Amino acid sequence: MLFSDILGHEHIKNHLIRSASQGRIPHAQLFIGPEGTGTLAMAIAYAQYIVCQNTGSDNAGENEACNLKFNHLGHPDLHFIYPTVSTEDVKSKPKSIDFIQDWRQFIAENPYGGLFDWYKMLGVQNKQGEIRVDDAAEILKSLALKSLEGSYKIMIIWMADKMNIAASNKLLKLLEEPTDKTVFILISESEEDIIQTIRSRCQVLRFNGLPESVITEALVSRENIDEKEAFKIAHQAQGNYNKALHILKEDNEELPFEKWFVDWVRAAFKAKGNAAGIQELISWSEQIAGLGREAQKKFLNYCIDMFRQALLLNYQADSLVYMEPTVEKFKLENFAPFVNGNNISEIFKELSDASYHIERNGNAKLILTDLSIKLTRLIHKK
Repeated sequence: MLFSDILGHEHIKNHLIRSASQGRIPHAQLFIGPEGTGTLAMAIAYAQYIVCQNTGSDNAGENEACNLKFNHLGHPDLHFIYPTVSTEDVKSKPKSIDFIQDWRQFIAENPYGGLFDWYKMLGVQNKQGEIRVDDAAEILKSLALKSLEGSYKIMIIWMADKMNIAASNKLLKLLEEPTDKTVFILISESEEDIIQTIRSRCQVLRFNGLPESVITEALVSRENIDEKEAFKIAHQAQGNYNKALHILKEDNEELPFEKWFVDWVRAAFKAKGNAAGIQELISWSEQIAGLGREAQKKFLNYCIDMFRQALLLNYQADSLVYMEPTVEKFKLENFAPFVNGNNISEIFKELSDASYHIERNGNAKLILTDLSIKLTRLIHKK
Protein backbone atom coordinates (compact mmCIF):
# COMPACT_ATOMS: atom_id res chain seq x y z
CA MET A 1 0.00 0.00 0.00
CA LEU A 2 1.54 3.30 -1.10
CA PHE A 3 0.95 6.62 0.61
CA SER A 4 0.22 7.99 -2.87
CA ASP A 5 -2.71 5.55 -3.16
CA ILE A 6 -4.41 7.09 -0.13
CA LEU A 7 -6.85 9.93 -0.73
CA GLY A 8 -6.18 13.24 1.01
CA HIS A 9 -4.77 13.58 4.55
CA GLU A 10 -1.46 14.98 3.34
CA HIS A 11 -0.67 16.44 6.77
CA ILE A 12 -1.08 13.00 8.40
CA LYS A 13 1.08 11.33 5.74
CA ASN A 14 3.80 13.93 6.26
CA HIS A 15 3.63 13.55 10.03
CA LEU A 16 3.94 9.75 9.87
CA ILE A 17 6.78 9.84 7.33
CA ARG A 18 8.69 12.51 9.23
CA SER A 19 8.35 10.85 12.65
CA ALA A 20 9.30 7.40 11.27
CA SER A 21 12.31 8.82 9.40
CA GLN A 22 13.51 10.43 12.61
CA GLY A 23 13.08 7.19 14.56
CA ARG A 24 10.25 8.60 16.69
CA ILE A 25 7.72 5.78 16.38
CA PRO A 26 5.22 5.55 19.26
CA HIS A 27 4.57 1.98 20.39
CA ALA A 28 0.79 2.56 20.38
CA GLN A 29 -1.22 4.79 18.08
CA LEU A 30 -4.96 5.28 17.68
CA PHE A 31 -6.35 6.29 14.28
CA ILE A 32 -9.80 7.82 14.72
CA GLY A 33 -12.00 8.64 11.75
CA PRO A 34 -15.42 8.07 10.17
CA GLU A 35 -16.03 5.28 7.70
CA GLY A 36 -14.52 5.76 4.27
CA THR A 37 -11.77 8.19 5.29
CA GLY A 38 -8.86 5.78 4.80
CA THR A 39 -7.74 4.96 8.35
CA LEU A 40 -7.05 1.30 7.53
CA ALA A 41 -5.27 2.11 4.26
CA MET A 42 -3.10 4.67 6.07
CA ALA A 43 -2.22 2.16 8.81
CA ILE A 44 -1.09 -0.43 6.22
CA ALA A 45 0.98 2.12 4.27
CA TYR A 46 2.59 3.32 7.52
CA ALA A 47 3.36 -0.27 8.56
CA GLN A 48 4.97 -0.93 5.16
CA TYR A 49 7.06 2.24 5.44
CA ILE A 50 8.38 1.17 8.86
CA VAL A 51 8.96 -2.54 8.30
CA CYS A 52 10.47 -2.28 4.80
CA GLN A 53 12.49 0.79 5.82
CA ASN A 54 11.21 2.71 2.83
CA THR A 55 11.79 6.36 1.98
CA GLY A 56 9.80 9.25 0.54
CA SER A 57 6.09 9.87 0.12
CA ASP A 58 5.81 7.15 -2.54
CA ASN A 59 6.74 4.53 0.07
CA ALA A 60 9.46 3.10 -2.17
CA GLY A 61 12.59 1.28 -1.09
CA GLU A 62 15.28 -1.15 -2.09
CA ASN A 63 13.73 -4.07 -0.20
CA GLU A 64 11.52 -5.29 -3.07
CA ALA A 65 10.77 -8.65 -1.44
CA CYS A 66 9.42 -6.91 1.66
CA ASN A 67 7.26 -4.52 -0.37
CA LEU A 68 5.91 -7.38 -2.48
CA LYS A 69 4.84 -9.27 0.66
CA PHE A 70 3.04 -6.15 1.88
CA ASN A 71 1.28 -5.76 -1.46
CA HIS A 72 -0.27 -9.18 -0.85
CA LEU A 73 -0.82 -8.45 2.87
CA GLY A 74 1.22 -11.56 3.62
CA HIS A 75 4.26 -10.15 5.39
CA PRO A 76 5.05 -12.16 8.56
CA ASP A 77 5.74 -8.94 10.51
CA LEU A 78 2.27 -7.52 9.72
CA HIS A 79 -0.58 -8.79 11.89
CA PHE A 80 -4.30 -7.96 11.91
CA ILE A 81 -7.06 -8.24 14.48
CA TYR A 82 -10.67 -7.41 13.54
CA PRO A 83 -14.25 -8.24 14.65
CA THR A 84 -15.45 -11.74 13.83
CA VAL A 85 -18.61 -13.80 14.23
CA SER A 86 -19.47 -17.47 14.15
CA THR A 87 -20.23 -18.80 10.66
CA GLU A 88 -21.00 -22.13 8.99
CA ASP A 89 -17.27 -22.84 8.76
CA VAL A 90 -16.28 -21.44 12.18
CA LYS A 91 -19.07 -22.41 14.52
CA SER A 92 -17.51 -21.50 17.88
CA LYS A 93 -14.80 -19.27 19.35
CA PRO A 94 -14.12 -17.38 16.10
CA LYS A 95 -10.94 -15.33 15.92
CA SER A 96 -9.26 -13.18 13.30
CA ILE A 97 -6.80 -15.77 12.01
CA ASP A 98 -9.74 -18.01 11.03
CA PHE A 99 -10.83 -15.42 8.44
CA ILE A 100 -7.48 -14.16 7.17
CA GLN A 101 -8.15 -15.08 3.51
CA ASP A 102 -11.51 -13.27 3.58
CA TRP A 103 -9.81 -10.31 5.24
CA ARG A 104 -7.13 -10.04 2.55
CA GLN A 105 -9.79 -10.20 -0.15
CA PHE A 106 -11.85 -7.56 1.66
CA ILE A 107 -8.92 -5.10 1.71
CA ALA A 108 -7.88 -5.92 -1.86
CA GLU A 109 -11.39 -5.16 -3.13
CA ASN A 110 -11.87 -1.93 -1.17
CA PRO A 111 -9.51 -0.75 1.59
CA TYR A 112 -12.09 1.96 2.38
CA GLY A 113 -14.79 -0.62 3.22
CA GLY A 114 -16.76 -0.36 6.45
CA LEU A 115 -17.83 -2.77 9.16
CA PHE A 116 -21.14 -3.56 7.45
CA ASP A 117 -19.25 -4.44 4.24
CA TRP A 118 -17.02 -6.80 6.23
CA TYR A 119 -20.01 -8.61 7.76
CA LYS A 120 -21.62 -8.77 4.33
CA MET A 121 -18.51 -10.48 2.93
CA LEU A 122 -18.73 -13.05 5.71
CA GLY A 123 -22.44 -13.50 4.93
CA VAL A 124 -23.45 -12.70 8.52
CA GLN A 125 -24.61 -9.08 8.46
CA ASN A 126 -27.42 -10.10 10.84
CA LYS A 127 -24.91 -10.57 13.67
CA GLN A 128 -22.77 -8.22 15.72
CA GLY A 129 -19.07 -8.97 15.61
CA GLU A 130 -16.63 -8.84 18.49
CA ILE A 131 -12.92 -8.92 19.19
CA ARG A 132 -12.62 -11.57 21.86
CA VAL A 133 -10.05 -12.65 24.41
CA ASP A 134 -8.92 -15.44 22.04
CA ASP A 135 -7.76 -12.70 19.66
CA ALA A 136 -5.78 -11.10 22.48
CA ALA A 137 -4.11 -14.47 23.06
CA GLU A 138 -3.24 -14.60 19.33
CA ILE A 139 -1.61 -11.18 19.68
CA LEU A 140 0.68 -12.56 22.38
CA LYS A 141 1.53 -15.55 20.21
CA SER A 142 2.20 -13.46 17.09
CA LEU A 143 4.38 -10.91 18.83
CA ALA A 144 6.46 -13.64 20.46
CA LEU A 145 7.79 -14.58 17.01
CA LYS A 146 11.08 -13.16 15.81
CA SER A 147 10.84 -10.36 13.24
CA LEU A 148 11.60 -11.55 9.70
CA GLU A 149 13.17 -8.25 8.66
CA GLY A 150 14.95 -7.74 11.96
CA SER A 151 12.92 -4.57 12.29
CA TYR A 152 9.49 -3.72 13.72
CA LYS A 153 6.46 -5.96 14.13
CA ILE A 154 3.15 -4.22 13.48
CA MET A 155 -0.21 -5.16 14.99
CA ILE A 156 -3.19 -3.42 13.37
CA ILE A 157 -6.44 -3.70 15.36
CA TRP A 158 -9.34 -2.62 13.13
CA MET A 159 -12.54 -1.46 14.84
CA ALA A 160 -10.82 -1.58 18.22
CA ASP A 161 -14.02 -0.33 19.88
CA LYS A 162 -15.46 -3.82 19.25
CA MET A 163 -13.11 -5.39 21.80
CA ASN A 164 -14.97 -6.97 24.68
CA ILE A 165 -13.87 -6.31 28.25
CA ALA A 166 -11.68 -9.42 28.56
CA ALA A 167 -9.83 -8.61 25.33
CA SER A 168 -9.45 -4.94 26.33
CA ASN A 169 -7.92 -5.87 29.68
CA LYS A 170 -5.45 -8.26 28.06
CA LEU A 171 -4.44 -5.68 25.46
CA LEU A 172 -4.00 -3.08 28.20
CA LYS A 173 -1.30 -5.22 29.81
CA LEU A 174 0.55 -5.40 26.49
CA LEU A 175 0.36 -1.63 26.06
CA GLU A 176 1.62 -1.08 29.60
CA GLU A 177 4.64 -3.35 29.06
CA PRO A 178 5.37 -3.19 25.29
CA THR A 179 7.94 -5.51 23.80
CA ASP A 180 10.86 -3.99 21.91
CA LYS A 181 10.19 -2.80 18.35
CA THR A 182 6.49 -3.61 18.43
CA VAL A 183 3.95 -1.08 17.16
CA PHE A 184 0.21 -1.25 17.84
CA ILE A 185 -2.09 0.70 15.51
CA LEU A 186 -5.67 0.77 16.76
CA ILE A 187 -8.37 1.94 14.36
CA SER A 188 -11.83 3.09 15.38
CA GLU A 189 -14.75 5.21 14.26
CA SER A 190 -15.77 5.90 17.86
CA GLU A 191 -13.09 7.04 20.28
CA GLU A 192 -15.47 7.12 23.24
CA ASP A 193 -16.24 3.39 22.90
CA ILE A 194 -12.62 2.46 23.62
CA ILE A 195 -11.86 2.21 27.33
CA GLN A 196 -10.10 5.28 28.66
CA THR A 197 -7.09 3.37 30.02
CA ILE A 198 -6.27 2.15 26.49
CA ARG A 199 -6.87 5.58 24.91
CA SER A 200 -4.54 7.22 27.41
CA ARG A 201 -1.67 4.95 26.30
CA CYS A 202 -2.04 5.75 22.61
CA GLN A 203 -0.95 8.68 20.50
CA VAL A 204 -4.17 9.77 18.76
CA LEU A 205 -4.41 10.81 15.10
CA ARG A 206 -7.81 12.09 13.94
CA PHE A 207 -9.00 11.74 10.35
CA ASN A 208 -11.66 14.09 9.00
CA GLY A 209 -14.11 13.32 6.23
CA LEU A 210 -12.58 13.63 2.76
CA PRO A 211 -13.17 16.90 0.86
CA GLU A 212 -15.62 16.74 -2.05
CA SER A 213 -12.84 17.78 -4.43
CA VAL A 214 -10.68 14.81 -3.38
CA ILE A 215 -13.52 12.31 -3.82
CA THR A 216 -14.49 13.88 -7.16
CA GLU A 217 -10.93 13.63 -8.48
CA ALA A 218 -10.62 10.00 -7.30
CA LEU A 219 -13.88 8.99 -8.98
CA VAL A 220 -12.83 10.61 -12.25
CA SER A 221 -9.31 9.13 -12.29
CA ARG A 222 -10.02 5.72 -10.76
CA GLU A 223 -13.56 4.98 -11.92
CA ASN A 224 -13.46 6.84 -15.26
CA ILE A 225 -16.71 8.74 -14.84
CA ASP A 226 -17.76 12.20 -15.94
CA GLU A 227 -16.63 15.03 -13.65
CA LYS A 228 -20.16 16.41 -13.24
CA GLU A 229 -21.51 13.02 -12.14
CA ALA A 230 -18.47 12.52 -9.88
CA PHE A 231 -19.11 15.85 -8.14
CA LYS A 232 -22.76 14.96 -7.53
CA ILE A 233 -21.77 11.60 -6.00
CA ALA A 234 -19.05 13.26 -3.90
CA HIS A 235 -21.62 15.73 -2.52
CA GLN A 236 -23.92 12.87 -1.53
CA ALA A 237 -21.05 10.84 -0.03
CA GLN A 238 -20.35 13.47 2.67
CA GLY A 239 -16.65 12.72 3.03
CA ASN A 240 -17.05 8.92 2.83
CA TYR A 241 -15.26 7.41 -0.19
CA ASN A 242 -16.74 3.98 0.57
CA LYS A 243 -20.23 5.49 0.34
CA ALA A 244 -19.30 7.18 -2.93
CA LEU A 245 -18.32 3.81 -4.43
CA HIS A 246 -21.60 2.26 -3.26
CA ILE A 247 -23.60 5.09 -4.83
CA LEU A 248 -21.62 4.76 -8.06
CA LYS A 249 -22.22 1.02 -8.26
CA GLU A 250 -25.87 1.44 -7.26
CA ASP A 251 -25.50 -1.15 -4.50
CA ASN A 252 -25.76 1.42 -1.73
CA GLU A 253 -27.09 -0.22 1.42
CA GLU A 254 -29.11 2.93 2.10
CA LEU A 255 -31.36 2.48 -0.95
CA PRO A 256 -33.98 0.34 0.82
CA PHE A 257 -33.68 2.57 3.88
CA GLU A 258 -35.36 5.40 2.00
CA LYS A 259 -38.60 3.46 1.51
CA TRP A 260 -38.60 2.23 5.11
CA PHE A 261 -38.10 5.77 6.35
CA VAL A 262 -40.93 7.16 4.21
CA ASP A 263 -43.28 4.33 5.24
CA TRP A 264 -42.40 5.07 8.87
CA VAL A 265 -43.04 8.83 8.87
CA ARG A 266 -46.23 8.41 6.82
CA ALA A 267 -47.55 5.89 9.33
CA ALA A 268 -46.54 8.21 12.20
CA PHE A 269 -48.53 11.04 10.61
CA LYS A 270 -51.62 8.85 10.31
CA ALA A 271 -51.31 7.28 13.74
CA LYS A 272 -52.39 10.30 15.79
CA GLY A 273 -55.84 9.36 17.06
CA ASN A 274 -56.04 6.56 14.50
CA ALA A 275 -55.95 2.93 15.67
CA ALA A 276 -55.27 1.67 12.14
CA GLY A 277 -52.24 3.91 11.97
CA ILE A 278 -50.90 2.48 15.23
CA GLN A 279 -51.24 -1.01 13.76
CA GLU A 280 -49.23 0.16 10.73
CA LEU A 281 -46.46 1.35 13.04
CA ILE A 282 -46.43 -1.98 14.87
CA SER A 283 -46.20 -3.85 11.55
CA TRP A 284 -43.39 -1.55 10.46
CA SER A 285 -41.55 -2.21 13.74
CA GLU A 286 -41.86 -5.97 13.20
CA GLN A 287 -40.43 -5.62 9.68
CA ILE A 288 -37.36 -3.64 10.81
CA ALA A 289 -36.92 -5.91 13.84
CA GLY A 290 -36.47 -8.78 11.40
CA LEU A 291 -33.24 -7.23 10.11
CA GLY A 292 -29.85 -7.90 11.63
CA ARG A 293 -28.77 -5.59 14.43
CA GLU A 294 -26.02 -3.98 12.35
CA ALA A 295 -28.59 -3.16 9.64
CA GLN A 296 -30.96 -1.76 12.28
CA LYS A 297 -28.26 0.54 13.66
CA LYS A 298 -27.26 1.63 10.16
CA PHE A 299 -30.90 2.39 9.36
CA LEU A 300 -31.35 4.47 12.52
CA ASN A 301 -28.27 6.49 11.58
CA TYR A 302 -29.82 6.99 8.15
CA CYS A 303 -33.00 8.29 9.85
CA ILE A 304 -30.91 10.79 11.84
CA ASP A 305 -29.40 12.01 8.57
CA MET A 306 -32.84 12.38 6.96
CA PHE A 307 -34.20 14.42 9.87
CA ARG A 308 -31.05 16.58 9.83
CA GLN A 309 -31.48 17.19 6.10
CA ALA A 310 -35.12 18.13 6.59
CA LEU A 311 -34.15 20.59 9.35
CA LEU A 312 -31.53 22.23 7.10
CA LEU A 313 -34.09 22.55 4.32
CA ASN A 314 -36.63 24.02 6.73
CA TYR A 315 -34.08 26.65 7.78
CA GLN A 316 -33.24 27.38 4.11
CA ALA A 317 -29.68 26.00 4.21
CA ASP A 318 -30.28 24.44 0.78
CA SER A 319 -26.58 24.24 -0.15
CA LEU A 320 -26.01 21.72 2.69
CA VAL A 321 -28.82 19.42 1.56
CA TYR A 322 -27.50 16.43 -0.40
CA MET A 323 -30.22 13.77 -0.08
CA GLU A 324 -32.63 13.41 -2.99
CA PRO A 325 -35.47 11.01 -2.07
CA THR A 326 -36.89 9.01 -4.96
CA VAL A 327 -39.94 7.47 -3.27
CA GLU A 328 -43.11 8.36 -5.17
CA LYS A 329 -45.03 11.41 -3.85
CA PHE A 330 -42.50 12.07 -1.09
CA LYS A 331 -40.71 15.38 -1.28
CA LEU A 332 -38.20 16.48 1.33
CA GLU A 333 -39.36 20.10 1.03
CA ASN A 334 -42.92 19.05 1.99
CA PHE A 335 -41.65 17.03 4.96
CA ALA A 336 -39.22 19.70 6.17
CA PRO A 337 -41.79 21.99 7.91
CA PHE A 338 -42.52 19.20 10.40
CA VAL A 339 -38.89 19.12 11.58
CA ASN A 340 -37.93 22.20 13.57
CA GLY A 341 -36.14 23.53 16.62
CA ASN A 342 -38.96 22.44 18.93
CA ASN A 343 -38.73 18.73 18.17
CA ILE A 344 -35.38 17.97 16.54
CA SER A 345 -33.43 17.51 19.79
CA GLU A 346 -35.98 15.03 21.13
CA ILE A 347 -36.11 13.16 17.81
CA PHE A 348 -32.32 12.83 17.77
CA LYS A 349 -32.31 11.68 21.39
CA GLU A 350 -34.94 8.99 20.80
CA LEU A 351 -33.16 7.68 17.69
CA SER A 352 -29.79 7.63 19.49
CA ASP A 353 -31.30 5.88 22.52
CA ALA A 354 -32.92 3.26 20.27
CA SER A 355 -29.58 2.58 18.57
CA TYR A 356 -27.88 2.32 21.98
CA HIS A 357 -30.37 -0.26 23.27
CA ILE A 358 -30.23 -2.29 20.04
CA GLU A 359 -26.42 -2.30 20.28
CA ARG A 360 -26.82 -3.87 23.71
CA ASN A 361 -29.13 -6.62 22.47
CA GLY A 362 -32.42 -5.14 23.62
CA ASN A 363 -35.67 -6.50 22.18
CA ALA A 364 -35.71 -4.77 18.78
CA LYS A 365 -39.48 -5.03 18.28
CA LEU A 366 -40.21 -3.35 21.62
CA ILE A 367 -37.53 -0.68 21.10
CA LEU A 368 -38.76 0.20 17.59
CA THR A 369 -42.45 0.17 18.58
CA ASP A 370 -41.71 2.52 21.47
CA LEU A 371 -39.67 4.75 19.14
CA SER A 372 -42.49 4.83 16.58
CA ILE A 373 -45.13 5.86 19.12
CA LYS A 374 -42.85 8.64 20.39
CA LEU A 375 -42.26 9.82 16.82
CA THR A 376 -46.03 10.13 16.34
CA ARG A 377 -46.11 12.67 19.17
CA LEU A 378 -42.93 14.51 18.20
CA ILE A 379 -43.68 14.90 14.51
CA HIS A 380 -46.93 16.70 15.31
CA LYS A 381 -45.25 19.00 17.81
CA LYS A 382 -45.69 22.64 16.80
